[in-house]
Amino acid sequence: MSAKWSRTFPGHAWQVAEARHFVAGLLEGEHPGLVDDVVLVVGELAANAVRHTRSGCYRGWFLVVVGFSDDVVRVQVIDQGAETEPRIREHFSLADEGGRGLALVAASAKDWGVRELADEGRSVWADLARVTV
Repeated sequence: MSAKWSRTFPGHAWQVAEARHFVAGLLEGEHPGLVDDVVLVVGELAANAVRHTRSGCYRGWFLVVVGFSDDVVRVQVIDQGAETEPRIREHFSLADEGGRGLALVAASAKDWGVRELADEGRSVWADLARVTV
């Protein structure tokens, strides 16, 4: 990655919007075609961090990292870990109010994945293809 930006956010649900604003501000001037997709991905990953990991507990936090290369924008949300592994749900019902976030990430990204970190945290990342004109 040629350039990288990061910011730590408190693990509160209202901070997910702040994370979306952070990445939108990084992309708006130079990568306007990616803003909506990157904001969606960051929103889903940050919401999952707050909702499903220790990041949403007392004094929790999550870190958003955005890296730029010639062909992709990589978004990472580093959380404080959980007992369960992130995965895409296979079945949805119309009554389900959630559970579609990782499916949206996978649909928006060129590639995505999960990397466990040595300090009991993890990084959920997504690579979004940069549009060249």
